[in-house]
Amino acid sequence: MKNSDGKVIGFELSCQEPEKAASFYSSVFGWEVAEPQWDYWAVSTGQGDEMNGGISKGPHDHPHGTRIQIEVHSIDMTISSAKENGAMVVRDKMEFDDFFLAYLVDPTGVGIGLIEKK
Repeated sequence: MKNSDGKVIGFELSCQEPEKAASFYSSVFGWEVAEPQWDYWAVSTGQGDEMNGGISKGPHDHPHGTRIQIEVHSIDMTISSAKENGAMVVRDKMEFDDFFLAYLVDPTGVGIGLIEKK
């Protein structure tokens, strides 16, 4: 494992009214919210080392809640290890322009995202 394995690099807020959530967090906390892509609104919480993430329209199996995004060196190896240790895969490895993404639920029911940068 590389040093980047396991580093929390972001968050995702899932809800059924993402526009309303974007307006709330922007107004209350001053978060900068980008125009949506794929029902996902990228969020910047500040400048520097602050945590960034996004707001998404939650799917039927994760309609609302918060997930942390964890960076890993190999998403395939991490999924395999997670399954061996009791996790359930909610969304298998998906490919985007600059990264791969998968969603898991740990053995206690907590949802997490895995990100492997290309």
